[in-house]
Amino acid sequence: MNLMWEWLTQMALEHGTIFTILIAAAVTLTMTLMRVKLIDQEKISAWQREVSRWEAERERAKKTGDKKLMAKVKKQELHINQLKSRLASQMGKSLIIMFIPIIILMLLWPVLIGFYGNDPVAFVPGLPWSGDIEIPFWIWYMVCSYFVSTVTSKIFGTAAGMGKQAGRAGQPSGGRKKRAGSR
Repeated sequence: MNLMWEWLTQMALEHGTIFTILIAAAVTLTMTLMRVKLIDQEKISAWQREVSRWEAERERAKKTGDKKLMAKVKKQELHINQLKSRLASQMGKSLIIMFIPIIILMLLWPVLIGFYGNDPVAFVPGLPWSGDIEIPFWIWYMVCSYFVSTVTSKIFGTAAGMGKQAGRAGQPSGGRKKRAGSR
């Protein structure tokens, strides 16, 4: 155990650029794999489509005054409210999954900053007269984290955050799109 700790410390100090990439990859992969295992993205998408269709029908019923359609919409309202509740539960689960690795990272952050402080861990070649641009740990970590999360979300077919999934349910219904386009 002690030998492994020494190796880890040595790697962190001597190879800060690679070590930072590995930390970002570990945190991002943890979040992504937890999301893939614990949240059924297809089910969420199906629920969101169903809610959107119902909202479009409700708008059409209100707009046209169709009593038969309004009765059908009212009949489905309880089911749709249950779907909305399930969606909210899944989004809450997604938030918890997102925060677990962040909390772990926040606990490790003082140790990592203790290793590096404001010392650069990465360098970007600059112009010949200006020299290399030095990148401190915290900036390099954010760059690596963004890159790794983009790549893993493409590989696993998940949203990089909550935005992609949450945005689908919040899209305007067909009736609203029609009105916006006719102005």
